[in-house]
Amino acid sequence: MIVIGITGKYCAGKTIVCDYLKSKSFYYKSLSEELRSLLEKQGIEPTRENLIKEGNRLREKHGNNYLARLVANGMSTDKNYVVDSLRNPDEINEIARAGNFHMWNVSAGESGRFERILRRGREGDPKTMDDFKRFEAAESGSSKASAQQLDKCAEMAEHTIENDGTLAELFEKVDSLLLHLPLDFKRPSWDDYFMNIAKEVASRSNCVKRKVAAVIVKEKRIVSTGYNGTPRGVKNCNEGGCARCNSFTEGGTKLDECLCSHAEENAIVQAAYHGIAISGSTIYTTYSPCLTCSKMIINAGIRKVVYNAEYPLGGVALQMLQEAGVEVKN
Repeated sequence: MIVIGITGKYCAGKTIVCDYLKSKSFYYKSLSEELRSLLEKQGIEPTRENLIKEGNRLREKHGNNYLARLVANGMSTDKNYVVDSLRNPDEINEIARAGNFHMWNVSAGESGRFERILRRGREGDPKTMDDFKRFEAAESGSSKASAQQLDKCAEMAEHTIENDGTLAELFEKVDSLLLHLPLDFKRPSWDDYFMNIAKEVASRSNCVKRKVAAVIVKEKRIVSTGYNGTPRGVKNCNEGGCARCNSFTEGGTKLDECLCSHAEENAIVQAAYHGIAISGSTIYTTYSPCLTCSKMIINAGIRKVVYNAEYPLGGVALQMLQEAGVEVKN
């Protein structure tokens, strides 16, 4: 994920830069849009003055990074983002937590920005240079840490894009910055990758006591998965299928009465059911295997076990796996 934060003064060209990045498949997020939405819910007209006032109030009440937190919560790691309207240093610091973050400041001369304001004729915009300078002063800096601090935000930017020329010149500057972005993606290791998949598989478990899953991998390809629960055709555990689990029996007792198959067992049996060879494979399991599952792992020819957490009764099983020459990794 790449995240580009945009800051800049009134009518510097932030929206144009954001729109251009959107055309480059960046997903758009805006703190101002979050603020407008909050004002509309309160029935307050989202004028420039009201936006500044409400933004300052929210930062003072909920923390300077409040609006940035709302935006960050809606971001996912499988997309690239451009985040507009960063107006306080703490907002920048919050968005930067996403990783691979780059801060850009869009700048233009005062007279040029005022001319753009007059040309667009938006309701609520300042109509005189004096009004414009008053808005500018309110946004540029304040002794209050919760207020807008555009000057400090500009100082935090990695790059300043001067927007005093043509659109073609502006886009050329943006393209140049994009070409030189450090693409230091934090990719998970193969073990982390498959273990994360196993954790997701565990969400399908129907056992009411513990959700466990296993993923069998051969040559970096998933060949079988399994999660714990009652056998095929038997009422699900969470629907009352296993009396032991539904009575929340003390851990480690009455195991002979449990109707739930273990995750590793199901993964191995599923491979056999579909005629898939798993000899020489690796099994990723969210808990270390029990004694019975360990016997199955050994006899199925699985050569490596990677587990996330230790099963309470798994000590002897781990020793047996190691004695049989199965590599064990936590």
